[in-house]
Amino acid sequence: MPQSVRAIVVDPAHRDKLTVQPVDLPPAASGDVTVRVTAISLNRGEVNRALSQSVAGARPGWDFAGVIDEAAADGSGLPAGTRVVGMLSTGAWAERLRAPSHAIAALPDKVTDAQAATLPVAGLTALHALRQGGLLLGRKVLVDGTTGGVGHLAIQLAATAGADVYGHVRRAEQKPMLAEWCGDNVIVAPDLRAAASHGPYHLILDSIGGSALAAALTMLQANGTCVHFGVSEAPTTTFESGAFFRQGGVRLYGLILFHELRQVEPAGEGLAVLAREVARGRLRPQIEIEAPWTDIASIARRLLAREFVGKAVLHVG
Repeated sequence: MPQSVRAIVVDPAHRDKLTVQPVDLPPAASGDVTVRVTAISLNRGEVNRALSQSVAGARPGWDFAGVIDEAAADGSGLPAGTRVVGMLSTGAWAERLRAPSHAIAALPDKVTDAQAATLPVAGLTALHALRQGGLLLGRKVLVDGTTGGVGHLAIQLAATAGADVYGHVRRAEQKPMLAEWCGDNVIVAPDLRAAASHGPYHLILDSIGGSALAAALTMLQANGTCVHFGVSEAPTTTFESGAFFRQGGVRLYGLILFHELRQVEPAGEGLAVLAREVARGRLRPQIEIEAPWTDIASIARRLLAREFVGKAVLHVG
């Protein structure tokens, strides 16, 4: 008989659209572990999709932390009782779940469940984006969208890698969030063009699109890379193509995390790296909200309205 668990389900007919309902726990594949979930975190993309595009009965959720209840039948992965962080392409917002053993990583004792839950989508996106720059020691790296989950982790990881990190914010009150990792290299301005006087840059991470992407493409040094992975400002842009290609060897890399996890390395490997950095105190996720998972609807609305910066973590129980 199927096991019944509670999960967050899309219900367009309900006032809140995101509701906690009983669902069947799917059977485990031979390489799946069963995880008792203790914490989840929200990402703007998945929340927006769940509220505006998902059909009735859809099971959203990417990021989770928890404890392995059942090890994989084929012997792969970690044993039962291990605290883990993991990622699914959908359905992670549940009391229990099945996850491929390659999509999870063990948690050091120093890493809390809340910290861990922030790492999968935001942390892995930052990690894979920075890897496009290769060796970063002594290199100039510019990051926009630094008050978001990806940007805030990216500046920390870049600083740890020895980069000369520049972070862009639009309002002066946001500057202290970056100063620890960027020092005097915090650029406060309405748009990214203000960063040009500090360039050119070896690597630029852009999660905004629109005018920010247009500016970024004109600020690369020879053989530099712009990694583009978001369109929070606008989905289209016009840029000075001559200023882009005349630097020589420059490139624009479009990053979709799920492609990276299929083609480059599985989620568990990057998550192990990120968890170790948190345990060492070199990576500190910015958690703005912690609440029970039954508050999902109100927290989701606040996230989309940009009423807070940093991550929202919901505790499952």
